[in-house]
Amino acid sequence: MITMRRIGVIGDKDSVLCFKAFGMDVYPVSETQAEENRKIIDGMARKGYGIIFITEQVARHVPETIDRYNKEMTPAIILIPSNAGSLGVGLERIRKNVEKAVGINILD
Repeated sequence: MITMRRIGVIGDKDSVLCFKAFGMDVYPVSETQAEENRKIIDGMARKGYGIIFITEQVARHVPETIDRYNKEMTPAIILIPSNAGSLGVGLERIRKNVEKAVGINILD
C-alpha cells in the first residue's frame, strides 16, 4: 500500500502563496521569527509531511533544525529562492549532496 504524504511550503507570504494553486499546504511566516519557524517545521514533521520547501531566507535563520532533518529519511527539506531572489544556499546544498552521492562535483 502506498502512503500519500503531504507537501508544505514555508516562507514569506508573497513567495509561498502561489504554491496553494498546486495543492500544497502553505505556511506564510516572517523570516526573522526563528523560534516560531522551528515549531512549524517540527510540527509539519510530526504530522508526516514528506517534503517541506523552505525559502532560503527563512532557512538561514534555522540551520540547526534543517541539519537535524537532513539526517532523517523524511521529511525532505528543500531550499527554494524567495520572490526576492536566490541566496545561492539551495544550489550549494544540491552540489554538496551530488558530490557526496557521486564522489565528485559534476555540476560545475
